[in-house]
Amino acid sequence: MKGKLLAIVILVSAAAAGGLMYYMQIYGFYYDVEPQPGQDVALLPIEGGPPEAISYSAFQAIDADSSPIRYRACFDTVLSLDELSATYRAVEGAEPLTAPGWFACFDGLVLAAALEDGTARSYLATKNIHYGVDRVVAITDDGQGYAWHVLNDCGKKAYDGTVVGEACPPRPEVTK
Repeated sequence: MKGKLLAIVILVSAAAAGGLMYYMQIYGFYYDVEPQPGQDVALLPIEGGPPEAISYSAFQAIDADSSPIRYRACFDTVLSLDELSATYRAVEGAEPLTAPGWFACFDGLVLAAALEDGTARSYLATKNIHYGVDRVVAITDDGQGYAWHVLNDCGKKAYDGTVVGEACPPRPEVTK
């Protein structure tokens, strides 16, 4: 009898731990980003300089403090792809990350297909928004916009343990 009871306690504990880990990964760390009208969507001009805000509406975003690449955002814009491409810095080969299923406006797989078939284009929004992380914005030909964070070259080197070298900015000090 003690063996059965012990087995049940172990199974229940394992199921509870698994459920908690699932919840924490999918729901627990995320929070809604408070919109800042006129500042949420900005792109880097081709000529250089700071990011410039673009016209957008229906902005919604999520983020998490547990990772710098968990940011996802959706919005609408009236700007055409040709207008954007003539003014802002394009990103070649952008690969959108997926979002949790409950954040329904951001479908990374559909967006990836749109980028591949040319019905969407991607632009650099902010370089080093966090150390080694850039914000990328993609906009479809029907005006739907998406934003997410990706590791840049310095971030890939820093997070895989490779020496970053002189081409990367110094890593900020972590205060505790």
